Amino acid sequence: MIGDIAMALVIVAVILTFIKPVIVSGNSMLPNLADHDYLILSKQSYNFGKPERGQIVVFPVEADGGKLYIKRVIGVPGDTIRIDDGEVYINGKIEDQSFTNEHYTPGELPTTKVPKGKLFVMGDNRAHSQDSRSEIVGMLDIDDVIGVVKLRLWPLKEIGTLEQYK
Repeated sequence: MIGDIAMALVIVAVILTFIKPVIVSGNSMLPNLADHDYLILSKQSYNFGKPERGQIVVFPVEADGGKLYIKRVIGVPGDTIRIDDGEVYINGKIEDQSFTNEHYTPGELPTTKVPKGKLFVMGDNRAHSQDSRSEIVGMLDIDDVIGVVKLRLWPLKEIGTLEQYK
């Protein structure tokens, strides 16, 4: 009996070392993720690989009481990002925004280089997202990423891996 409990605890500990469940709170990732979607993160993604544009990441925002945010990686170290007239330019090329809620990005951002060790992240519902464009979030430290979203478990009709837009 005690051996079974110990074995179960070891299995849970190993699983939680590699994955983390998260529930979406809010609508900043519409139309791709909705409020109350249940997600599974890979906590080891950046230990075995480097960040890629299009990945959806989860991270805490200290300026918002440590609340977890879910955003899409738009720029990786060395990239230049510019927002002008509703278009996002990554390294001088217009980003395909067909996956976003509005198919455009409001606001302006002068050409900004993503520094080493940082990420530029935005929500897919760009008119309603606190992200790297705001002072609250700003550029994200790669080390602050809790995990990369790998799977949606809820709602059941949406179960599966998430397409990565690049």
